[in-house]
Amino acid sequence: MKVLQSIISDILTVVYKQLGCAILLAVMFMFIYLFAKECGWKRIFSAWKDAWKKQAVFRRIFFLAVYVAIVLLITLLNREIWENPLSDVLGTWGLYNKKGKLTTEVIENLLMFVPFPILMFAAFRDRLLKCMRLCGILWTSIKISFLFSAGIEVAQLLFRLGTFQLSDLFYNTLGGILGGLCYFIGCKFKKGK
Repeated sequence: MKVLQSIISDILTVVYKQLGCAILLAVMFMFIYLFAKECGWKRIFSAWKDAWKKQAVFRRIFFLAVYVAIVLLITLLNREIWENPLSDVLGTWGLYNKKGKLTTEVIENLLMFVPFPILMFAAFRDRLLKCMRLCGILWTSIKISFLFSAGIEVAQLLFRLGTFQLSDLFYNTLGGILGGLCYFIGCKFKKGK
């Protein structure tokens, strides 16, 4: 009986952990399916290929979608279920954890969000930025990085996938600010050429 219980528990855990990603992929596939049913698969692939070749915005949004998918897979969709998602609300604020062991979590959280504002501005600059001044870029970077990170942290809390940590929110937002600064410098450098 214990073996059967273990098998059922393992199967349900695997299904539960993969369910979110599976539902997202199924929803996206169904959008494609509806379009293909109306227009045909050949036309869809042809339209995608043409858009890739001719539209820079299409390529930028594609890279943004890949980046967001990677972040969501790391932070939510491929996570273990936690008993208590509020077990470490403050998180890690330095290079050493509470046990004195060296950890790269802070650096990883910071670096993970550097590409986010760069890709967002590249794809949606006209909608997100009213001007190309540094303070506007940094303020917008703070807002979008904070909101995206807060969404991830709240989802981790609600779905018990990881722990809700204020340090993650802080370092993700700081990474977004660095990304905004990189975007600003890149634009100035590009203009100077």
